Amino acid sequence: MSRQPSPLDFPESPLSRAFEQPLFLGLFLPVQSGGWSPSALPRSTTWTFDYNRQLTLRAEALGFDLVFALAEWLGKGGYGGDIRYHDESLDAFITQAALASVTERILLISTLHVLYGPWHPLHLAKFGATLDHISKGRWGLNLVTGHRHREHRRFGQAPIEHDQRYRQADEFIRVVQALWHSPDNLDFSGDHYKLEEAYVSVKPSFGRPVLVNATGSPAGIDFAARHSDIVFTTSPGSAEIENALEKLPEHLQRIKHAAHGYGRQVRTLINPLVICRDSDAEAWEVHAAITAAGDPGALEGHAREASDAHAWRGHQPAERYVGGNIQLVGSPETVVRDIIRLKEAGIDGLQLSFFDFAPDLEQFGKRVLPLLRQAGLRR
Repeated sequence: MSRQPSPLDFPESPLSRAFEQPLFLGLFLPVQSGGWSPSALPRSTTWTFDYNRQLTLRAEALGFDLVFALAEWLGKGGYGGDIRYHDESLDAFITQAALASVTERILLISTLHVLYGPWHPLHLAKFGATLDHISKGRWGLNLVTGHRHREHRRFGQAPIEHDQRYRQADEFIRVVQALWHSPDNLDFSGDHYKLEEAYVSVKPSFGRPVLVNATGSPAGIDFAARHSDIVFTTSPGSAEIENALEKLPEHLQRIKHAAHGYGRQVRTLINPLVICRDSDAEAWEVHAAITAAGDPGALEGHAREASDAHAWRGHQPAERYVGGNIQLVGSPETVVRDIIRLKEAGIDGLQLSFFDFAPDLEQFGKRVLPLLRQAGLRR
């Protein structure tokens, strides 16, 4: 199949506008109970649609470029523990569809496990084109192949070997893109999918929706290099900023070199959890309080949901009580200094999360964003 046009081929597309920012900003929505921190420390963060709508509208007003939602398939009680971590959650696909009708500018990225259940490329091509129409080109797909054997079994499926999942997903997304692009009926017969006289209308506004892939493995990086606009990556080291900064440059170069090999460019996105207070000491006091209230049962439950994903492998268990693939802790000046260093390491965008989302997002908007503008990282 020939190369299909992407949103970046259209200067007026929402993605092209977002990439005009020296550093693009996203918000990692807490569509699951406990957000990103398995800690019992009290906070306002909740999983409900009303709360996530409030966060999205505030992020849009602050000038954020995108919001991102997780998808996972857990049993009763989520990861467990006293807080029943991730016991309640919203579907990312439907949540972003609902947010499309109440927002105007911000990109909306849904996570979808395309190999779970009866998903067919024709389903996703039609659903995606519809969401693209509703959002006026602002919807995007974070395509996930699945990474937990238990999740496959919850759909009555045998687990698929890691690299084989990416080979099957490659065929899936190539067919989806062909359906988005083709002016005529499509016939296709592949190793995994067959279509006869398949057609999708309406067509996407800017070639196709935004494509994202969250990955760190060699097979995943190769897949993202061929298909994605944004690679949602992780620190190969720990959540501690100095360790992350030491190991990120080589990892990011590997991703961008892989894309160059296919004649493409990708942007890299990473997930920091931000704890920002008036002083470094105050911020670290909050960090310590979150950790002290950590729920070990939730971490044990997470370990039981064994994964073959390459993310988080360098992280210590205690770091997960706070959350975030990396952690930015300190005063506004310290947080901005570390963001500048991440940009210098090769990161193109930040997918931010917070412990207490609503007040912490407000604090970020008031204290950190002005300093990012002064530093030339936001316009």
